[in-house]
Amino acid sequence: MNSIITGASKGFGRAIAEKFASAGYDLFICSRHEEALQHTAGELRARFPGVSVHAGAFDLSEKRGAQQFGAWVLDSGATIDVLVNNAGQFVPGNISGEPEGALEAMIGVNLYSAYHLTRVLLPEMMAQKHGHIFNICSIASLQAYANGGSYSISKFALAGFSKNLREEMKPYGVKVTAVYPGAAFTDSWSGSGVDPLRIMEAADIAEIVYAASQLSPRATVEDIVLRPQLGDL
Repeated sequence: MNSIITGASKGFGRAIAEKFASAGYDLFICSRHEEALQHTAGELRARFPGVSVHAGAFDLSEKRGAQQFGAWVLDSGATIDVLVNNAGQFVPGNISGEPEGALEAMIGVNLYSAYHLTRVLLPEMMAQKHGHIFNICSIASLQAYANGGSYSISKFALAGFSKNLREEMKPYGVKVTAVYPGAAFTDSWSGSGVDPLRIMEAADIAEIVYAASQLSPRATVEDIVLRPQLGDL
């Protein structure tokens, strides 16, 4: 079994990679940052010597980068069992005041990365008649909030992509799940002053993604909403 995970050098992506590796899945992971990615890959190989960890640095915010990563996975001959579209970036701002190009940047990282990679891998998944795609959206996909700006817009778009893809893939046995996490302690929160005990752990998201991937072919979880026990910040 294989799991393809984007944005896997840290945060949610790394936690998800660790969870699937612990269950015996071979990994194909990517990130824009070569050094951080290879460091993560090395640690995963040391912790889980029974699995293969394929790591490649690609910039998925660029169409060509997403397509190249997808082709790299396909060239390996691996089955596409689980695809986790996790690559993303959060830049706060207001529509009225954020810098020129903010929307294009957020759409590129948070939507186009998933769209273009998925399109490369879909023919194989449709042909094999199975597979599970997870799109890591955000609470910001469900509710506008102050200082959300183009980030929130891009995450709303990713949720729309998930809904459309789910309908298209039903006849092929390919599942699509949208994941909507609230605040969880990752590098994005480092130095923010927020008590790590107030918000979720990245491992919480990894646990629920893995659990959803283990259902029978006749059942699917369409949407997963996770929030800190005490609510959103």
